[in-house]
Amino acid sequence: MSVSTRPSPFVIAVDGPSAAGKGTLARRVAAHFNLAYLDTGLLYRAVAARLLRAGIDRPDEAAAIAAARAVSAGDLDLPELREEAVSQMASKVAAISGVRAALLDLQRTFAAAPPAGPSGPVAGAVLDGRDIGTVVWPQAQVKLFIHADLEQRARRRHKELIERGGESIYARVLQDMRERDARDSGRSVAPLTPAPDALVIDTSALDADAAFAIAVAHIGSRCQDSAEP
Repeated sequence: MSVSTRPSPFVIAVDGPSAAGKGTLARRVAAHFNLAYLDTGLLYRAVAARLLRAGIDRPDEAAAIAAARAVSAGDLDLPELREEAVSQMASKVAAISGVRAALLDLQRTFAAAPPAGPSGPVAGAVLDGRDIGTVVWPQAQVKLFIHADLEQRARRRHKELIERGGESIYARVLQDMRERDARDSGRSVAPLTPAPDALVIDTSALDADAAFAIAVAHIGSRCQDSAEP
């Protein structure tokens, strides 16, 4: 299956909570279909990193909006973006409407005009985040919502932190994730929720290969449906 003949960018929206596997899936899908990839969560992490670097350890609204307006592509390569403190701050600044508004154009520009990859032009884009299919790019040809049980996601994150050589207490990871889910789902602006036309994939009992197979089959069927007269 090829999407390269489409006159406009083919966009796949991948949404879901943290540690559900959406990032791994989105990267594989992008590589499989020759699509540009954007982890939109890195934009919010970049805002958080800027604040923490400035000594601001609480989500100050004015400072967060100023940081969001200053974010550039270069910020997405910062090594500290994967740190847990950055992750927690990112969830808090993401609830600020001014921050989301400041980053919205960056995401929409990426979807509308995906940058070429290392091997040349791409056929479209895959964006993963929490509101891609509902707010950022609701016209996406394919929408996926990746979910998993809270406890399973907490175990995955705990294991990831340990494998990175850091310290981690499962109970604390579980509580932090529960609080983050509540913030993401309960915020008034762009809450975390599946788009009505999204395929929901529960990865609680699936490995990465199984989730990828489901996603590829669905994307293929959506492309076939779109191509039929």
